[in-house]
Amino acid sequence: MKIVRIGGGSSELASAEKIGAKAANLARMAALGLPVPPAFVLPVRLCADIVAGKADATRHLLDGLQEGIGFLEAATGKSFGDYRRPLLVSVRSGAARSMPGMLDTVLNVGCTLTAVRGLIRSSGRPRLAWDCRRRFLESYAETVAGLDPAPLALRLGELVVAEGVESDRDLDSEALERLAFDERKLVEDSDDGWLEDAAMQLERAARAVYLSWMSERAQTYRRLEGLQHLEGTAVTVQAMVFGNGGPSSGAGVAFSRDPSTGAAQPVIDVLFDAQGEDVVSGRRTPDTERTLARALPSVANELGAVLARLEQEFRDVQDIEFTIEDGKMWILQTRSAKRTPRAALRIAIDLVHEGLITREQAQERLAAIDLAALVEASLISTRPAVAAGIGASAGIAAGRAAFDSEGAQRLAAAGDPVILMRPDTSTADIAGFAAAAGIVTAVGARTAHASLVARQMGKPCLVGCTELGVDTVAQCARIGEHIVSAGDWITVDGNEGRLYLGRCEIALRRPEAELAELASWQGEHRAEPALS
Repeated sequence: MKIVRIGGGSSELASAEKIGAKAANLARMAALGLPVPPAFVLPVRLCADIVAGKADATRHLLDGLQEGIGFLEAATGKSFGDYRRPLLVSVRSGAARSMPGMLDTVLNVGCTLTAVRGLIRSSGRPRLAWDCRRRFLESYAETVAGLDPAPLALRLGELVVAEGVESDRDLDSEALERLAFDERKLVEDSDDGWLEDAAMQLERAARAVYLSWMSERAQTYRRLEGLQHLEGTAVTVQAMVFGNGGPSSGAGVAFSRDPSTGAAQPVIDVLFDAQGEDVVSGRRTPDTERTLARALPSVANELGAVLARLEQEFRDVQDIEFTIEDGKMWILQTRSAKRTPRAALRIAIDLVHEGLITREQAQERLAAIDLAALVEASLISTRPAVAAGIGASAGIAAGRAAFDSEGAQRLAAAGDPVILMRPDTSTADIAGFAAAAGIVTAVGARTAHASLVARQMGKPCLVGCTELGVDTVAQCARIGEHIVSAGDWITVDGNEGRLYLGRCEIALRRPEAELAELASWQGEHRAEPALS
């Protein structure tokens, strides 16, 4: 089995079918000279063997990991699990077609206590080191060891309260060190050596990512999107860069154009002093492009240039993930952006006007969209909104409130439109997304994985609705003085970021100008004489 190296002086390129679209695009960015942390990829074809438990699969996995770690150590000048200059890695998935948030990721792999001491020694930042340790324990315990994350989340919440701070970002190094040791106690019953064995952590994390191909949410997504033909996922192991190192560091997601409306302006979400999972998980509400431009203007300018270059290179709207480490930007991923059907029409026409694609290519990209049903919604008359949030996916929908996927599917089966109301955006709710006419969450981001899925499905989505409190056990939501129970009518406006009680009247209109332009292209194509 052959691994594929990315960055670190390597110029290898491989197809998405072999190493997944994520890794294939990562290799293209490295070849363009963009700042990409070095990585190596275990191929898609190993996935089926791991899932089937074939006898030689483990040997191929271990051999590939050993070879790849040697490459990363040479590329970075660090050593995996070292006590002086430790190398930490992320372990990520990647199929031939994008499946945002449906497969597993494990960050900070190799963060043993020895590596913690080494990270303190090499960086001079004990807070960074202990934050990486506790993040690793939380991620590995849930994703790889299969443990309930609730006790660890509870301990974190208790510590935040005890320290009198607003969130984990405000905990100092001493508190994070205590948290890491408390979390170790919570997971040590599952420890058969993995807690302090970097190689074991890596092998099991890679195996878990491969096995996530068969998770319920991944299978549901493939069925909904007609991707059952895909053969599996690759596994990308990449040198960690740290967005959780202080105020000049952070992690974010950026779109080269607005994937909700199609407007030709970047959409950027960023969390300072954070890692990538904080953004894409939807569990926190990030800052926007304006904040980034004020805080780190040189990074904002570089990011804008990268977005423009990638759009030119891939000839489509790009969705990238990035990390800022001490003021330096690194690009971790790019892919064609998931977009609403309305945005897809506008983007396709604009890209033709800009000379990036042909009219024929635009029509091919729009072939899967029911243009006859494409409409823009607006509210005819409104009562006062009861809550405001961030419009993550444009459109307006009214429906009966549901508070979990099962409730959404049950109400939808009865024939009523449904609004799924959740504490945060999670791809675990994929079945509920499919059943719902709209989605509302208390926290989250425009760029969270679940927001991407909502746009792809053309469902209005409102995130970061801070006035909203969802009680999934009691099956109700509190919005200020109002209580919304299961089955109550509500209206979500993803255009303006507003939430209304009751069933508001909605007006629909078609984007006639753009549809007429598209029809004129089709007429010209039909009128072209056949070649003799």
